[in-house]
Amino acid sequence: VTREKVHYKKDYDNAIKYYTEALELNPANAIYFSNRSLAYLRTECYGYALADATKCLEIDKNYIKGYYRRATSNMALGKFKAALKDYETVVRVRPNDKDAKMKYQECNKIVKQKAFERAIASDEMKKSVVDSLDIENMMIEDEYTGPKLEEGKVTMSFMKEMMECFKDQKKLHRKCAYQILIQVKELLSKLPSLVEITLKETEKITICGDTHGQFYDLLNIFELNGLPSETNPYVSCSVAVKRKAPFVILTLFGFKLLLPDSFYLLRGNHETDNMNQMYGFEGEVKAKYTTQMFTLFSEVFQWLPLAQCINGKVLVMHGGLFSEDGVMLDDLRKIDRNRQPPDSGPMCDLLWSDPQPQNGRSVSKRGVSCQFGPDVTERFLDQNKLDYIVRSHEVKAEGYEVTHSGKCITVFSAPNYCDQMANKGAYIHLRGSDLKPEFHQFTAVVSTSDNNFDILTLTNVTITVHLLSYSTFQASRSQL
Repeated sequence: VTREKVHYKKDYDNAIKYYTEALELNPANAIYFSNRSLAYLRTECYGYALADATKCLEIDKNYIKGYYRRATSNMALGKFKAALKDYETVVRVRPNDKDAKMKYQECNKIVKQKAFERAIASDEMKKSVVDSLDIENMMIEDEYTGPKLEEGKVTMSFMKEMMECFKDQKKLHRKCAYQILIQVKELLSKLPSLVEITLKETEKITICGDTHGQFYDLLNIFELNGLPSETNPYVSCSVAVKRKAPFVILTLFGFKLLLPDSFYLLRGNHETDNMNQMYGFEGEVKAKYTTQMFTLFSEVFQWLPLAQCINGKVLVMHGGLFSEDGVMLDDLRKIDRNRQPPDSGPMCDLLWSDPQPQNGRSVSKRGVSCQFGPDVTERFLDQNKLDYIVRSHEVKAEGYEVTHSGKCITVFSAPNYCDQMANKGAYIHLRGSDLKPEFHQFTAVVSTSDNNFDILTLTNVTITVHLLSYSTFQASRSQL
């Protein structure tokens, strides 16, 4: 009963704990494996979810939920053929299950699309969407009353008007969206894979983690911390494509164009074609705009830098460290990032890996890359003369977490993730004088769901900001 209550309350971390305890007492219970698999899915531990679903079916090959969990896990890992086989089993046994039928149809469509893409693939250089666009002659209709670029350029007044437009759930005109994407692609393509910046003693920078398409929470960060400017620079550990993300993405890209040397964007694991298909960004862009625009988004994502080094001492990335020792900063500079991420290697690890409390490395809970321990972090930092790393990639109850004796910091900026995790969000301040992190926490703005749009309820906004001093930070290091 306790396990089910925890699961019902969507406290998935405790659900995993209790199902694990139950399995220690009853290791042949298929239902427990299936339920823990679901909890792992909710926390995006796809590798663990796949293993549990597989174990469930080894115990009871007739337990239909096991097939559904395994299919969902394989789908999340981009193993579409394996997922389709299990979805077929579910649909055959439960022909009236609408959700299973929808998932089967979605997976089947992706499998066929992938097969088609392979069939028409060639060794010729793929042409950019930009080559087929005629922006100059693209008309903006008289009835459009939203923001427009000023002489084709992003300005602060345009950014403020665009954010107000998005708050009212109005979309940016396709010509303006194309202009932003074309310009930001050109800008990003000139950047190195490892961006290196120097903060002066008096300068401060804000590091944000995942926002995962939660537009109003992004606005909340700007409300709490101030809009980006030359004197208020930002680093985002991830563009965080997910759900209703076009609003977030265009806002981030707009600020990148406005402040190319004060607003920094890094690629995350969701900025890939597979993840865009599975998590709805592709469908969202195609519905709001065109297939052509989604393809251009995909081109832009491939040019996002993979990591950032601040004052030669703090390395920032989305995922984490590497599956093998000996990776140097110069190796990151040499990464050819203009592609879909490989299944292994430094580029994959920067987007996908996670820290673990024990020394060494282990198989990733996500089924991609690895988990790395404090000894791995220590060696990497020593070899590269760094102080610590900052990364995102994982939901944290307090919005941040300090691990590996203070040398691995996770920051997550999407509070109440997916409207169900009840976590806080956070961002970090670093100052050039000492690079000592200051952690600021905040809670989610209240929203209601209406036809797949988030509607902000201004009268119910609850905001808290918490500053963790460096002395507290140091104390937490000593306790680890």
